[in-house]
Amino acid sequence: MKNCVTALSMAFTIALPLAAHAQTVTPPPVPAGLEVPAPNEAFLVGHAFGTQNYVCQPAKSLGQVVWTLFTPEATLFNEQNDQLITHFFSPNPAESGVAIRATWQDSRDTSIVWARAIASAADPTGSGAIPWVTLVTVGTQIGPTGGTTLSKTTFVQRLNTVGGSAPETGCDTPTDIGKKAFQPYTADYFFYKLP
Repeated sequence: MKNCVTALSMAFTIALPLAAHAQTVTPPPVPAGLEVPAPNEAFLVGHAFGTQNYVCQPAKSLGQVVWTLFTPEATLFNEQNDQLITHFFSPNPAESGVAIRATWQDSRDTSIVWARAIASAADPTGSGAIPWVTLVTVGTQIGPTGGTTLSKTTFVQRLNTVGGSAPETGCDTPTDIGKKAFQPYTADYFFYKLP
């Protein structure tokens, strides 16, 4: 019996530091229109470091050109700087693979969520960073070994953005078509689920 009690107390002692690292996710206040509807609740936050990648393409106006986002490339980390998620664009199988959507893939269990933007607001700091965005889930996938971390996601928010906006120059004339620009950015991504 004494050995069982000792083993049990050791198990609790070892488990306590892990519990202390449990993350309470509290999104910051957001501009009107970016709110995620109740009863959805934030369950995960990842701090992104990466680039917003642009290509110079023809604009709708004849003879004009414009920087167009073709994909983000970012890695999301937790508070302990452990890699959590990779972020990019990819075809969404739930939409017959036709729609290219914002994609997040869990680095550990390889579960995936695809989402589309439903609201955006200019960076409230006025620094000229990429907008804050709320996205709704349009597809999920369980990882090949049964991982489900991101497959329960209902909404994603991109908040606290720094940088990432398209360059102001370099895409000025039709001769610039095809040029690319990789703009560094950081952001916090909040993932929501139903309780």
